Amino acid sequence: MEIVAKILIAIVAIEHLYILWMEMFAWETKGKEVFKAALPAEMFKPTKGLAANQGLYNGFLAAGLLWSFLIEDPKWQTNIALFFLGCVAVAGIYGAISATKKIFFVQALPAILAIIAVLLNAYF
Repeated sequence: MEIVAKILIAIVAIEHLYILWMEMFAWETKGKEVFKAALPAEMFKPTKGLAANQGLYNGFLAAGLLWSFLIEDPKWQTNIALFFLGCVAVAGIYGAISATKKIFFVQALPAILAIIAVLLNAYF
């Protein structure tokens, strides 16, 4: 289960590095494609700075998940991974409510599956 948990954590981290790139550097191109249902096309240019800020936060989430791989103490590694996965899950649920339901499946669900795998690895 440890390998499954680490693979799922890595997938969530890579996804958030992608979101960082999209929101910080490709908001008016790729961001427009991804969020076309949630935001009118004319709003991408004026919201570029806001999106870049969001991207930075997604980068922090990815950094925290990647950091969990570097922690040697199993209990701390579990706690750090669960904290950042929990942040991702909450952000994904909020995004699904406030922007588009697709965010739940793309962002929250992978984090929730990773949380389950981490807990199974740590306690069973």
